Amino acid sequence: MKKYIAEFIGTLVLVVFGCGTAMLVGCDAVNGGGYILTALAFGLVIVGMAYSIGNISGCHINPAVSLGVLISGGMKIVDFCGYVIAQILGAFAGAGILAGIFKLGGLTDMTGAFGSNGLASVDGNVFAGLLVECVLTFVFVFAILGVTSKKAGHGSFGGLVIGLTLVLVHILGIGLTGTSVNPARSIGPALMALIVNGDTTPISSIWVFIVAPLAGAAIAALVYKGLEKEKAAK
Repeated sequence: MKKYIAEFIGTLVLVVFGCGTAMLVGCDAVNGGGYILTALAFGLVIVGMAYSIGNISGCHINPAVSLGVLISGGMKIVDFCGYVIAQILGAFAGAGILAGIFKLGGLTDMTGAFGSNGLASVDGNVFAGLLVECVLTFVFVFAILGVTSKKAGHGSFGGLVIGLTLVLVHILGIGLTGTSVNPARSIGPALMALIVNGDTTPISSIWVFIVAPLAGAAIAALVYKGLEKEKAAK
């Protein structure tokens, strides 16, 4: 149970600070500073949480990462299900905190969709959105599997490398889909936008941000397993 609680807390923090930063600074391509601040916010949360709850749950705080670990043989299906439930609940709770902060603080003009993901920047093209999220998640999960491999020997620097990789994928992805690479991070804000603002736009395309990250993670895990086996054979 402790590892599920850790995943709940970690995902909550990710949404509060990552999506909260996006809500405050915006992600307008004209003002690139908002891109960098949001990317850094998401990445720094991963760094902080990796060194906080990493020794408890592994700090997945992302169903796609958990799927990658499952396929790689790093966890059991029961734990995978528990992780995913905890992550989604944590994301929803984090979005609820943002709703409280922004609504009670009178920042209703900034509330928007609570940092949820969308396809507007790719002209609503579903295929483009799927491709972007699949590629970004592949890179992110591939890096995680490499860094956390027992053969890697990165030691205490693993959390920093993973956090910086998340910054990297955000820098490209924010202007395209808002960068999900994390179904829980997308589901929580989308549900809150629907409940608080009656905004149906995020939830209407939520399946893209569930399917694509999971597909990207699965491909990353399979490719990494294949490469690792090939190296071991040599």
